[in-house]
Amino acid sequence: MTHSPYWERISALAERARADREASTLVRGDPDTEQAMAYLREGAGQAVLVYIEARTGDEQVRFSEVEFSLLERALNDWLDCYGHCYGVELDADFTVREMAELLIKTDNIHDTAQLLTGVPKRRPTVTKNY
Repeated sequence: MTHSPYWERISALAERARADREASTLVRGDPDTEQAMAYLREGAGQAVLVYIEARTGDEQVRFSEVEFSLLERALNDWLDCYGHCYGVELDADFTVREMAELLIKTDNIHDTAQLLTGVPKRRPTVTKNY
């Protein structure tokens, strides 16, 4: 089986995501927004970055099935950890492509995670009809 040039990065991300997921617990009480952002910036965002780099270079890189599976599992493990920081059990099941596309549109990792997962719940906006 041949792997892409991203194999080492993907496998390292997958190992770290697995360890973070195993150590993560549901927050009771006030959300841990600082840790939630760390999971997004240092975790899920890095997984998406690998995907974007592979898809936007001069030559598009094809991931092996194993690489793609590990990358998506890592992404979803970190989104689960993100949910835990808000006291929510997600069992995330998103594709790295859908997160990448949304991240490109929003240009904000927190907004992307919130739109995908619904965590934290959005406050309704109040509009006035004049």
